[in-house]
Amino acid sequence: MSLKIRLQEEQKLAMRAKDKVRLLTIRSLIAAVKQIELDDQVELDNDAVTAVLVKSVKQRKDSISQFEKADRHDLVDIEKTELAILEEFLPQALTSEEVETLIKQAIASSGAQGMQDMGKVMGLLQKDIQGRADMAQVSSLVRANLK
Repeated sequence: MSLKIRLQEEQKLAMRAKDKVRLLTIRSLIAAVKQIELDDQVELDNDAVTAVLVKSVKQRKDSISQFEKADRHDLVDIEKTELAILEEFLPQALTSEEVETLIKQAIASSGAQGMQDMGKVMGLLQKDIQGRADMAQVSSLVRANLK
């Protein structure tokens, strides 16, 4: 089942269950997907929908850190609830060993010799790791492996 269809089914279930927070969170994600589809005049595939999902998750995490700095615990709780809902739709996370293996494979297949080739390596990793690992951590691991 595609991610878009799964989101639509989960939206229906949230409506039936009268779960307002879940419904609003899923609706906002579906709206973001539809907005991109309208703007670009394309039908998004699973990878593109996952990219929108990852962006939404990152936004929630950024909001949580900002609200914590501002001592707005009421808003932190809301964002954490929405984050938990969004994370249900992310692909299964990779273990650190799997990430290391993928990095080493990408370095070998790209023929990377140093930091100047980091973009090639990250480009190869993007599709395999998107939504399954924190790209900031992956980037630092790639840097460590390229030195």
